[in-house]
Amino acid sequence: MKMLNEMFPSYNIQANVNLGDYTNTRVGGPADWCFWPKTQQELQQVVHFANETDLPITVLGNASNLVITDDGRQGVVIFLTDMHQIEVFKNSITAEAGAWIIEVAQVAYDYSLTGLEWAAGIPGSIGGAVFMNAGAYGGQIDQVLQSIDVITPVGEIKTYSAAELAFGYRHSLVQETGDVIIRATFTMQPGKRSEIGEKMADFNTRRAQKQPLEFPSCGSVFKRPTGYFAGKLIMDSGLQGYQIGGAQVSTKHAGFIVNRGQATGSDYVQLIKHVQDVVYEKFSVNLETEVRVLGRK
Repeated sequence: MKMLNEMFPSYNIQANVNLGDYTNTRVGGPADWCFWPKTQQELQQVVHFANETDLPITVLGNASNLVITDDGRQGVVIFLTDMHQIEVFKNSITAEAGAWIIEVAQVAYDYSLTGLEWAAGIPGSIGGAVFMNAGAYGGQIDQVLQSIDVITPVGEIKTYSAAELAFGYRHSLVQETGDVIIRATFTMQPGKRSEIGEKMADFNTRRAQKQPLEFPSCGSVFKRPTGYFAGKLIMDSGLQGYQIGGAQVSTKHAGFIVNRGQATGSDYVQLIKHVQDVVYEKFSVNLETEVRVLGRK
């Protein structure tokens, strides 16, 4: 069988790419192939080909809410960062999956539309935000999402309404279907631009004060356990500042694991497991990961 880049010679496809150059944690091993589609048609063709030939697919946007292990990823890693158009029509915003949610929140502000203020500082893509049902400060994607368009594993275009996506805490149906999100449409409400801007500034100030933005990280590592806060459990376990290799439980916010320099995927995986073990030992609480940990298989 021909190599992927030989099948699609005009597309931006590269072999043996170090994923640590693209992840927010700055860790991760090589991908067999990386593909940066520029259009829906390019994406559709490669997704269909990959599924027809049993080539594993990993779809990433800003690669912010994940840890990639040192052995990297098998198959093709598709980065949607070149698909980032944003359009506004009356009170709705349609954004391609590779658009940063920060940019979409800024566009909402520009048009005096309210509902995405909470997303003003989240460093993820629209596709990732929908996939994970991202949220912060009382806001969540499912509160404003109208619909998404996806490419199915057989290469067809399908539209889901928000009601069909079985949203839950950091969960959506797309996590189970194998569909690739290509765009999302949000229904917003008219608001006062000054008030929208004040909320965005307030949330960003809070992030800067509480989160370790000065170091590479994968964001909040653990889901919020029922009745608890993950960061407080970790802090009360005496783990704040605990370090394995270059990965450290943040001294600023114990719910974050930061790369203090030369961290590896193995450092992250070991530290996550250590935190889970210690917290369970002390409090009998299972910390589930919010981040996705992706390896070769």
